[in-house]
Amino acid sequence: MEQSEIPSTPQPQPPSPDVPPALHVRPGRRNAWLAMLAVLVALLLLMFIPGPQEYDPTAPPPAADGAGEAQAATEPTSIDTLVGKQAPLGFTMKDMNGVDVQLSAFKGKVVLLNFWATWCGPCQAEIPDLVKLQAQYRDDLVILGVSVDDTPDKMQPYAAEYKINYPLLLGAGRTDVLNAFGPIVGLPSTFIIGRDGIVTKKHSGMATGEQFESEVKPLIDAHAGSAGA
Repeated sequence: MEQSEIPSTPQPQPPSPDVPPALHVRPGRRNAWLAMLAVLVALLLLMFIPGPQEYDPTAPPPAADGAGEAQAATEPTSIDTLVGKQAPLGFTMKDMNGVDVQLSAFKGKVVLLNFWATWCGPCQAEIPDLVKLQAQYRDDLVILGVSVDDTPDKMQPYAAEYKINYPLLLGAGRTDVLNAFGPIVGLPSTFIIGRDGIVTKKHSGMATGEQFESEVKPLIDAHAGSAGA
């Protein structure tokens, strides 16, 4: 008697290592990933979008097309805005000894107004030439040294050391004076002012004694010539 074969139950085969099982992502987790991606994109966009510019009430309005070039070609730079104009001499300042000095009192003489400081190397290099000029043209020339930030206790020994023979004025805290002659873009800064109060020259930076003399002597000689006539 033949025995019937009992069919064997197929055994489950392990998944092939080369074929990964299908990934099933839950809808809630997928939405969370999409939200995080959207936030990341938004942050990247914000990094490259320029922010609003600060408003400057002193800035001029934007020029029309081509107007800026015409303005730059016809108007002087801010450094030279006082040249050819009346010097702002309506100030009273203290000298290093506490004496009031009226700038307008020197109108009628040639004035060399020098903005400086004791810590300024180029300012120090100019002083011997200024001392020499003041001594040579003392009847017609007044040199005024305005220290932008020194105190009297620094200026007094400094003046004695370098034998300064012209008034030294206190400019510390006098933004009114600095703004009137400004912008003072560096030290030393020097203004040459004629007898009529007109600014004839400005130096931003160190100048030589020869330069100063070549600028003040014609102003002095012009007055001498007119007086002789």
